[in-house]
Amino acid sequence: QVQLVESGGGLVQAGGSLRLSCAASGRTFSTYAMGWFRQAPGKEREFVTAISRSGISTYYADSVKGRFTVSRDNAKNTVYLQMNSLKPEDTAVYYCAGSRGLYMDYAGYVYWGQGTQVTVSS
Repeated sequence: QVQLVESGGGLVQAGGSLRLSCAASGRTFSTYAMGWFRQAPGKEREFVTAISRSGISTYYADSVKGRFTVSRDNAKNTVYLQMNSLKPEDTAVYYCAGSRGLYMDYAGYVYWGQGTQVTVSS
């Protein structure tokens, strides 16, 4: 079992930055690929980014490419999402998730955090 806890969300003006963190319990964190997803009100959960177990491989949704950066520190059991040049359309609840494989489909993820709200004002 892996428990995930996100933090770092909040209210920011358009053009601003936030860094989300996702802390994982257990000693098996490095065996999981990690992903970030988001869900805005009335919309389906969408893929944001994913990072491989080693951190070498990363994937991004086109909508965030060049603005968001995912990273992980396996020694600290934590994955990060640095979000720059934020836009109002980035407003959503952001979830981190763990998977045995590197997927862009939320169905491939087994463990989920509770989510953290990110609100970008115009």
